[in-house]
Order: sequence, then C-alpha cells, then structure tokens
Amino acid sequence: MSRMLHTLIRTLKTVTLLAIMGLQPSLADDAPVAVAKPMAPASLNASIAGGLKWLAEHQEADGSFGSLSHYGKHVGITGLAGMAFLSQGSTPGRGPYGRNLDGCIDFILKHGSESGLLAAETSHGPMYGHGFATLFLAEVYGMSPRPELKETLRRAVRLIVTTQNDEGGWRYQPVRNDADLSVTVCQVMALRAARNVGIAVEKSVIDNAVTYIRRSQNPDGGFRYMLSSSTSAFARSAAGVAALQYAGIYHGEGVQKGLEYCKQYMPPDEQSVGHYFYGHYYAAQAMYLGGDAYWGVWWPAVRDELITKQGDDGSWRGQAGEEYGTAMSLIVLQMPKRLLPIFQR
Repeated sequence: MSRMLHTLIRTLKTVTLLAIMGLQPSLADDAPVAVAKPMAPASLNASIAGGLKWLAEHQEADGSFGSLSHYGKHVGITGLAGMAFLSQGSTPGRGPYGRNLDGCIDFILKHGSESGLLAAETSHGPMYGHGFATLFLAEVYGMSPRPELKETLRRAVRLIVTTQNDEGGWRYQPVRNDADLSVTVCQVMALRAARNVGIAVEKSVIDNAVTYIRRSQNPDGGFRYMLSSSTSAFARSAAGVAALQYAGIYHGEGVQKGLEYCKQYMPPDEQSVGHYFYGHYYAAQAMYLGGDAYWGVWWPAVRDELITKQGDDGSWRGQAGEEYGTAMSLIVLQMPKRLLPIFQR
C-alpha cells in the first residue's frame, strides 16, 4: 500500500507541475506530443497527421521531393521531408512512413557522386541541399542496412571538410572562395550529426567554424549574413545560435545574447520578417537547446501559429514551395517527441 501511495503522490506532483507549466502529461513513449495550452493536444496531433499525409502523397515515384518548388527535384528538400517522417517515429522500412523514408534514401544515394557532392536538379548553389541531405543520411545511419549509405555519408562529410574556406565557413558552391552564415550553419549541423554516428571530423574544422560564426555576431546579439555585411535579422540569428549550440557551446555571452535577440521575434511578432519557415526551424532548435526558460514560452507560441497557418489540405506554403514549408513545419511541431538524435539535449 505504501508503494502505491508513493507512486500516486509522485504522479500527482508530476501532473501538478505540468499543469503549472501549461503542459499535458505524456503517458507513454508513443503517446501524443506533450504540449502547452491553449491549443489542445488533439489539435496538434490532427495538424501533424494532416501534414504527414499530404507530404507522403506528394512524394515522387523516385522518392524525391521538390517538384512543386522552383528548384525541381532536390536532395535538400527530400532530406527535410525524410526528417519529418523520422520525427513521427517511422524508420526506414518500418512504421507508417517507412516506405517513404526508403524512397528518400534511394533518391539521395542515387544523386551522390565520387566527389561526395549530393545534388540533383538545381540551378541554385548546391551546398544548401548538400548540407540538409548529409544531415538526413547521418540521422538514418544505423537504421538502414544499406552498405552504400555509409560510404556516401563519408564522402559527403569529406566534401564539407575540404571545402571549408580560410575564414572557417562555407558558401553556395563547393569551393573555398568565400562564406556566408546561412550555408555555414547547414554544414555545421551536418558535421555534428555525422560525428554523433562516429564519422571522424577533425576538431580544427569545428573550431574554425565556431570562429567564423562568432565573428558574424553583432553587438545587438543578432547575426549578419556575411562578415562584410552588417545588419542583424531573425532567421539567420536563430541559425547562428543553433550552430554554436551544435558545436558544443551551450552557454556564454554569445549564446545568451543571441537567444535574447531572437526572443524579440516570438510569434506573432515575427510576421514581417523573411524566411519564416527557415527561421523557425532553427529558432525552435535554439530555444529547445537553450533550456526550459526559453522553450517554455517559445514552443506554445510557434506551435499555435503553425497550426493556424496550415492549409485545409494539410500543407504549409513556404518560400521554397509547399513540400519545403510542410516538412519544416512538421519538424518543428514534432520536436518535443525528441526522436531525431540531432535534436536531443
């Protein structure tokens, strides 16, 4: 009886604490996402289900995504879609979206190269897509028995390492001429995910990237696009903070000033800024890694706003098309499940 009473008291304390925080208790590993009020869990779960259904229905026969965007079939958008399916709990070949994940892997592996570059139909600089695709391959590494995945991932990481420029960053093309913060962040995330699964990345590569990112921060806490530019902006500032965190820097003046800068744009105050989905993809990660004081207020705001922005067909229209916007939104909305290794604290 005493053990039962102790369990009951502990449960009541947990429920009370969650209620104070505005959260609903999660009762099992596969239970709906624990969320804060005022949106009910049913609204969140219905939004996620609708988005996943739309995304799965718009995958091409070759496994790709991006045909609805002006980029065409794209390894980066395909990688983001794959991460949305992984965030649901499916794995390659298993779960409701296991076949969709297999398709994403098929397409990205097919568009690998001896140089390591992952790229398909794109007239835009390929390093964005390469970074997201490399991140996805690192996240499914160990989940898929395909032997070519390991070698493709190793080559992709090698390309990132060898194209880092003297400033410590990366640019649109896989050459060492110059750098910008946005592309640099994408490569840092890919490298962190690769290191998580045992792919060797020299410490000097990360250290040089950190130097570049730190030099990109302005006195107001925000981040500039290139070292030669000056203005801060929400989306790239969220990316800059997240990149520092993924490089292992979770505390310190730079991170704190960056988080405080981004807090100015908590929904709905960010409506006038550009790169909405890109910004919130990184902001959600930065706030989550920043701890409960940030995540506890940011998550309910962005969650509720994304749900209201969802189309009747289940999609979200982003700057790079519906597939991109839907994948980004689903990654953010499913982040509390903590199923992606890269997003775990």
